[in-house]
Amino acid sequence: MPYLILSDASLAFGHVPLLDHADFQLDAGERVALIGRNGTGKSSLLSALAGCGGLDDGKVWLQPGLRIGYVPQEPPFDPDLTVFEAVVAGMGELSALLAEYHAVSHALGEPGAEQERLLERMHALQTELESRQAWSFEAQAERVIQRFSLDADSLVGTLSGGQKKRLALAQALAISPELLLLDEPTNHLDVAAIEWLEEMLVSSGVTLVFITHDRRFLERVATRIVELDRGSLLSCPGSFSEYQARKEAMLHDEALNNARSDKFLAQEEVWIRQGIKARRTRNEGRVLRLERLRRERAARRERQGKVELAVDAGDRSGKVVASLENVSKCFGDKVVVRDFSCRIQRGDKIGIIGANGAGKTTLLRLILGELAPDKGRVALGTKVQVAYFDQFRSQLDEQATLIDVISPGSDFVEIGSQKKHVISYLGDFLFAPQRARSLVSSLSGGERNRLLLARLLARPANVLVLDEPTNDLDIETLELLEELLQDYSGTLFLVSHDRAFIDNVVTQTIAAEGDGCWREYAGGYQDWADYQAARRKEETPPAGAGKRGDQRPAEAAKPGRQKATVGGKLSWKETHELAELPQRITALEAEQKVIAERLADPALYQAEPQEAQRLSARLGEIDDQLLALLERWEALES
Repeated sequence: MPYLILSDASLAFGHVPLLDHADFQLDAGERVALIGRNGTGKSSLLSALAGCGGLDDGKVWLQPGLRIGYVPQEPPFDPDLTVFEAVVAGMGELSALLAEYHAVSHALGEPGAEQERLLERMHALQTELESRQAWSFEAQAERVIQRFSLDADSLVGTLSGGQKKRLALAQALAISPELLLLDEPTNHLDVAAIEWLEEMLVSSGVTLVFITHDRRFLERVATRIVELDRGSLLSCPGSFSEYQARKEAMLHDEALNNARSDKFLAQEEVWIRQGIKARRTRNEGRVLRLERLRRERAARRERQGKVELAVDAGDRSGKVVASLENVSKCFGDKVVVRDFSCRIQRGDKIGIIGANGAGKTTLLRLILGELAPDKGRVALGTKVQVAYFDQFRSQLDEQATLIDVISPGSDFVEIGSQKKHVISYLGDFLFAPQRARSLVSSLSGGERNRLLLARLLARPANVLVLDEPTNDLDIETLELLEELLQDYSGTLFLVSHDRAFIDNVVTQTIAAEGDGCWREYAGGYQDWADYQAARRKEETPPAGAGKRGDQRPAEAAKPGRQKATVGGKLSWKETHELAELPQRITALEAEQKVIAERLADPALYQAEPQEAQRLSARLGEIDDQLLALLERWEALES
């Protein structure tokens, strides 16, 4: 029995239909990726499937009693709730029952309470909650909060964008949904969280419909690709790579059919305009066929053109763009960069990877000379012209028009030696002429990213700094941006969690190793991941490593990986380690409390947003370290 059926659905904004009598069916166990260009209506369709948005025509049928988890692109939360309350609030009616149960439980302890009435109500609530398996959902909420490295007691209003995305995912997963609807789930997540989410979605067996432009995520998770193209839903079973091959063939066939139809229509138009003698004897059936061909041609929706990307590298910079020698940077007691040295040369394409809060932006600012190091030396090269792409789009004025953003005070843009009218230039980025004087506030997330790219590429720069440029961009634009950056002759710094994009663009990688340590690697993300896997394999003890003399030094440095000595007798090192564990755990718990108190202060997020991100990341690291130490303690004591 299908989980969901979409029948004859129509939806339009303005004069362009986003859905044009579209049909769709979702069966149990499927993982369907919904893809398409920016602005085609993917988020509107997902919202309609979740019951949060309406259709102009058609209907959505859902299997009765189906548990649905929905994560929109920008999830709304009450800023005054704690993280735990926000996750439980996602349980619908159960959240109200749980809240009442806890209120009654609290009231029973107060003097003068009507004990008998409260006990009866508590018993009734308990029976209802047990019948709905509410206790398992509450326990599940605690588990997912911990897995996403969130503090259950933090206020939602104090969370960063990435933490709110984690919270939305935790809220959706807490109810153990049978159907999960995810809109851009990888935005703002670091690579480790994305890979965990991939593994969880694949192994859980949950039925899934999701929107993403992360090609690695698509390839790993999707069992069927559905493309929303010009109002129609085109289904392609199989992986994303299989879809790409089929889509190319489909577009080729469509172009041939359209060409044949246009040629035949042109011939019939010539015939209808022949002389009076021919018109006297013309076939009325042929005239009717011509009218039908005209209607079909007028109704045809041509595929939108491609984004036209070009960049002017300006004057060449010096051979050395930046040189760092033993650079360190601290914020309070937190070491963000420790004793880092590197040499950036003209033409290098460098990817910077690391967990949220690891200090990627801080490292970039040190390299570009925007931030002074606490120790070490930074030397900048000559003739450096920097263009910066900001992931938060803070460079865009909400009340400015598109023309003002691209070329304030002028009607033309110069790209290298070519001069273009600003409306024509906006057309290269798929903005229609009638939208050129629209306000930035009217644009979608993907359109804002395209506008920011247009603004960035309109100015000459021999150093490009791209901080999460792939968020909200459609796959076709991503591929065009990749080609542009591959051919770019200047120096590139790329911060991204899109693994495929990094692999296709960069030539070397600077990766966070933890505790403020950064290291350079040749190649992209996959090269770094392969190196890390090989290193972990070397550090993993071989079979029988529990025997005396067989333990490696690398093991001793990783408590979570160790096992107690076989035979029940601890070695001297293990006895010493066991004695130190309580102190280490106490120190981590104390640090955890201090960080939680700082994160509870709303002023921190206004005054020092980067520090707030770093503290949040450190809180997640402490949770993992505490778990590893507790497991190690249990192993040694047993």
